[in-house]
Amino acid sequence: MLKSFLPVLVMLGFVTAVALLVLFVSSLLRPKNPYREKLEPWECGVEPIGEANSGHFKIHFFIIAILFIIFDVETLFLFPWAVILNDKSLSLFLFVEMILFIAILGIGLIYAWVKGALDWV
Repeated sequence: MLKSFLPVLVMLGFVTAVALLVLFVSSLLRPKNPYREKLEPWECGVEPIGEANSGHFKIHFFIIAILFIIFDVETLFLFPWAVILNDKSLSLFLFVEMILFIAILGIGLIYAWVKGALDWV
């Protein structure tokens, strides 16, 4: 059994060695000239104003991100369902289950829409 994992272990060791080698060589070759402007935080060409921890984050961005992840991951369940739908013994059961699944997702989307989670203000 250990012989079957030997190629995986060899590849894992090789990848680790190559990654460490690349990091070491890049640390030797990179320019080392830090200066004040280079070490300041910078985002999209806008100068930072004020302290980073003094302001409040709008929760709306996080809600949109969570909704995107939920609906994006849930659509991945459609691919295995589509593959096994050809099985004639389970096709009606699987079809009904997926319709219920999509209906629950649709109800969740409508709820988020009604609550205003998708309004970009």
